[in-house]
Amino acid sequence: MFERILVANRGEIALRVIRACKEMGVGVAAVYSRADRDAPYLNLADRAICIGKESSADSYLNRSRIIAAAEVADVQAIHPGYGFLSENPEFAEVCRSSGFEFIGPPHEAIRRMGLKTEAKKIAAAAKVACVPGSEGAISSNEEAAQFARAIGFPVLIKAAAGGGGKGMRVVREPSSLVQSLARAKAEADAAFKNPSVYLEKFIDQPRHVEVQILADSHGNIVHCWDRDCSLQRRHQKLVEEAPAASLPLKIRSRLGDAAVRLAKAAGYVNAGTCEFLVDAQNNFYFIEVNARIQVEHPVSEEVTGLDLIKEQIKIAAGLPLSFKQDDVQVRGHAIECRINSEDPDKDFRPSPGRITKLKVPGGRGVRWDSHIETGYVVPPYYDSLLGKLIVHAPTRPEALAVLRRALDELVIEGVQTTIPLHKRIARDSDFIAGRVDTTWVERVLLG
Repeated sequence: MFERILVANRGEIALRVIRACKEMGVGVAAVYSRADRDAPYLNLADRAICIGKESSADSYLNRSRIIAAAEVADVQAIHPGYGFLSENPEFAEVCRSSGFEFIGPPHEAIRRMGLKTEAKKIAAAAKVACVPGSEGAISSNEEAAQFARAIGFPVLIKAAAGGGGKGMRVVREPSSLVQSLARAKAEADAAFKNPSVYLEKFIDQPRHVEVQILADSHGNIVHCWDRDCSLQRRHQKLVEEAPAASLPLKIRSRLGDAAVRLAKAAGYVNAGTCEFLVDAQNNFYFIEVNARIQVEHPVSEEVTGLDLIKEQIKIAAGLPLSFKQDDVQVRGHAIECRINSEDPDKDFRPSPGRITKLKVPGGRGVRWDSHIETGYVVPPYYDSLLGKLIVHAPTRPEALAVLRRALDELVIEGVQTTIPLHKRIARDSDFIAGRVDTTWVERVLLG
């Protein structure tokens, strides 16, 4: 096991990793930007090292400064959390070439799965169904038009080198294809420094279901069952739950098996997530792999009893998984709400500022993963996530009851938050009945 680990991230995921290290008896160093110099969680680390100015480019995205901090702190491994450099294959390679274990997949696997066109080839070889689409990046407007006619409109333009909705366009008519291609390429280039895009068939009103996997360096791979992440706005997730309540058990089992086959084919190691679209007939199609721990990992932890961060660390240290697939059972139902400092009534405009009051819910089945406290200043430079409210109960109806109660208890003042929106969602008849899809929030709730 490692003696010391560097946490190369900020906010709630930095605190989450620090806590896991403390419980494992592993020393931990944290990095921070000038904007985060007063962050309360830094006091829990054994050492905190400033790595630059407020902007991400000068701090959390600066590979050389993070490596320098790892050298100063004399750590053996670096945990990237999620976002920032967590899926950057060059950073993973630099970590290992500098003598630090990267707590994540091999850089080769990140590179293969990071390009969606390459990931689809691997999925096809593993006999995992993909959404019908182009085999590689589209090279011309003429090729795009020909392919779109072949599979039929509507089609979806997607960036080959990234996600999060960047470089993504739905094209319903041939007349708008060329203009949409140009805009998608420009957005992809700005976001990922890669303008490549590809086309695939657009599946209308699908559910977004993902499968958590764990793979060690000894060839053992298990899935930790599924999560439904259909409640989204502009491809950004708002609510996640495990298991996917709207799917029959046999479909969920097939999803898990497909995710394991895909991970084996990709030579995957450590934690990751295979994401799928599920249509109205419960046909599922692979869309991408997130080669990191995800924001929504707590719902999988709640229903399986696993600590995914600790498992990541053990795997990176070379230890084999201590359990088999049959040992990973789902118990009860868990739901997570992402609480962001945004104003839902003003197109989710970010709301930085000082938190003047914080009241955290408690009671059985309630978990609050957050780095904030009263007096904390939410900086304007980073993602607006304040915390994650997670509930767990024996059944989904009971979990929904706990969620409504916990949301009513949660108070954050001084900044605008998404709490009112989550209260609406938790009481909506469609959500309660499981009649939601990836377009539901904008099409029905906010439409």
